[in-house]
Amino acid sequence: MSKWQCGVCGYIFDGDEAPEKCPKCGAPKEKFQKLDDDTAAKVERSRYTNNLHMELLTLLEKAKEVSEKGIEDELDPPCVQIFEATKAFATDIQQRIKAEIKGHISKNKWG
Repeated sequence: MSKWQCGVCGYIFDGDEAPEKCPKCGAPKEKFQKLDDDTAAKVERSRYTNNLHMELLTLLEKAKEVSEKGIEDELDPPCVQIFEATKAFATDIQQRIKAEIKGHISKNKWG
């Protein structure tokens, strides 16, 4: 399956031929350019990595939710410290992931 990029908005379409119009901006078929094999492979690779980032972001959100419950429970100070540290770490890593994804987008590594 080939990859086609809209020359107007950058949308990447997967298919044997370009769509009749861009699903994002409505540009006509002739505005699409077929990506070469190397570029198409990079798009697939970036999709995989970016999906891993998004999955991790979701898991870290769950870790923050669990940490909040542990902080509210206040069993004892060492427990609370663990939950607070986990929450802070999860927040930090989430911000790093967002920055990384932003970098991917600016370098056209988001397909």
